[in-house]
Amino acid sequence: MLSVLFAVSWDPEIRGIIVVLCMFLVLCGGTYLVIGTNIGARLGILVSLAALFGWMAMMGAVWWVYGIGLKGREATWKPATPITIIRDGTLLNSAEVIDGPIKVDAGASPADVEATIRKQLEAENWVRLDDADPRRGQAAASADDIIQNRAKEFAAGEYLTLSVYDRGGERSPKINDSLDFLAFFHAPRYALVEIAPLLPQRVEPARAPAKPVIDSSQPHRYLLMIRDLGSKRQPAIFITLGSSLIFAILCWLLHRRDRFVMENATGELNPAKV
Repeated sequence: MLSVLFAVSWDPEIRGIIVVLCMFLVLCGGTYLVIGTNIGARLGILVSLAALFGWMAMMGAVWWVYGIGLKGREATWKPATPITIIRDGTLLNSAEVIDGPIKVDAGASPADVEATIRKQLEAENWVRLDDADPRRGQAAASADDIIQNRAKEFAAGEYLTLSVYDRGGERSPKINDSLDFLAFFHAPRYALVEIAPLLPQRVEPARAPAKPVIDSSQPHRYLLMIRDLGSKRQPAIFITLGSSLIFAILCWLLHRRDRFVMENATGELNPAKV
């Protein structure tokens, strides 16, 4: 017995199961015990279950509205398919990032080429996010994970994120920007992250790192991502709808029982039910 108590004291999984079981026995069992001793065992179980699932329906509705409680997957950025990294900005139209071709004069400098690409992106409704925009930070962080861990394109400190462009994500149906509560349908939303390779820097002990210098001999990379909206409210939706259905069935059973009791008490029995 002592070894079992020691196991419960440190194992969080066992402790969590025991806490939930004790809560269920004390809360639900105690409520049923009080109700059952007053109105009977069978009627008490119906009333207790109806109260439990009614409370769960209201709790699930609150979770559904505010996005709290039991949650599913959060919205994240994922690599676009079939092409994620475009290593030459002049091929953005081939990757279907933009519609029109990028016209670059012969002998143009890398800076002129990048400026032409930016103008073409802005002309085709790609919005360049401000550096202080939190959406830029989220997209850049997701791009770092893809570049360093998935694609193995660069290691940390070997590149610099220059710009983040955003396009799409329109919602419908909605009347205006304020009346969009029923806008359940979303157009695909894309993010394009511009990355510049850096020149190798010598690191010396006890000295501040050198200022990053962009390697102008290499073209800029463009990382294309698509927004995965996730399923944050999906568990709450299932809890709300399922609990509401069970609550409605239990209320119907209670109502049906009350009709039988009323008919038996007044002596007006329905011949079809005899």
